Amino acid sequence: MKKKLKAVLFDMDGVLFNSMPYHSEAWHKVMKSHGLTLSREEAYMHEGRTGAATINIVFQRELGREATQEEIESIYQEKSVLFNSYAEAERMPGAWELLQKIKSEGLVPMVVTGSGQLSLLERLEHNFPGMFKKELMVTAFDVKYGKPHPEPYLMALKKGGLNADEAVVIENAPLGVEAGHKAGIFTIAVNTGPLDGQVLLDAGADLLFPSMQALSEAWDSLNI
Repeated sequence: MKKKLKAVLFDMDGVLFNSMPYHSEAWHKVMKSHGLTLSREEAYMHEGRTGAATINIVFQRELGREATQEEIESIYQEKSVLFNSYAEAERMPGAWELLQKIKSEGLVPMVVTGSGQLSLLERLEHNFPGMFKKELMVTAFDVKYGKPHPEPYLMALKKGGLNADEAVVIENAPLGVEAGHKAGIFTIAVNTGPLDGQVLLDAGADLLFPSMQALSEAWDSLNI
């Protein structure tokens, strides 16, 4: 397959940036302030969903109803403000090295994220100069359904003019893995959070690595 490969589709949070600890903390604190429960670990399980979808899951579970549009906008705004108040997330160790390998092979790196956090999107160019083209990115602003629906990765294939067998997905979240798998794309999981690796394999990962560093070191010898 590597002979056919034209592009590598990267999730952003937990893959390119070590930002998930901040996301999980922000979700936990904001939900608690509204009398709702979303544990830090559960936030990792919802990673990749749109903010609205995550809020609705909690509302349906605890209040037995959907959140109103006003509630969604208010809670997501609070979460974003809190997230942006934390120290800037560092580049994930191994991500830059892997991107350099990918570029040197003539492959196109693309970002496919459920994030609508403009602060992180704007930092991609600063942290990974010359790696990503904005017109090839898929974010929360582009999709109707979001992960675990395959729409974000199907949209990435469309934007890149790619067939499913010409791309590889790199994900750290169960829902993201599920989305890549459903889109028919070879999906590599990197377990950069607190979840059991089996959760990622159960979601449909074709390969599992314990870190981006490990994936970067193994990249040249991958038989995909």
